[in-house]
Amino acid sequence: MAGTDSTVEATKQTFVQKFRAWGENPFPPTLLATLITAQYMRPFQAVPMFFPPVLLFTSYANLQGFKTDGAGISAAWSGLYLLLAGRRKQPFMKKWGARGITRGATMGLCLVNMVGGGLAYTMGKREDEEDDE
Repeated sequence: MAGTDSTVEATKQTFVQKFRAWGENPFPPTLLATLITAQYMRPFQAVPMFFPPVLLFTSYANLQGFKTDGAGISAAWSGLYLLLAGRRKQPFMKKWGARGITRGATMGLCLVNMVGGGLAYTMGKREDEEDDE
């Protein structure tokens, strides 16, 4: 069995590790900003359009090395959007149109982003904390 020594076994990630990796990824906030923009750009609505610039900034901060802080800001703004979008009632038949499916996908992504970003923020370490240890 000489061949089995050189192979590396793939480790299984737990759900917490998967959500944390999701929260530290810069792509989900960018996708969320794109979906929010697609919903509220035409016809233009000013209040929901405050979310895309903040979410794009969190992706930028994440790419600059501030993974923990970017994940926390992204989780907070995703939760805020989920709260505000969940308050609006939508008739049953409009849930199955293009706008309804986009809204459902946006709210689902907000939920996953909120959980993943929250885990990444609470369990993450900052660079200055790692230097002290």
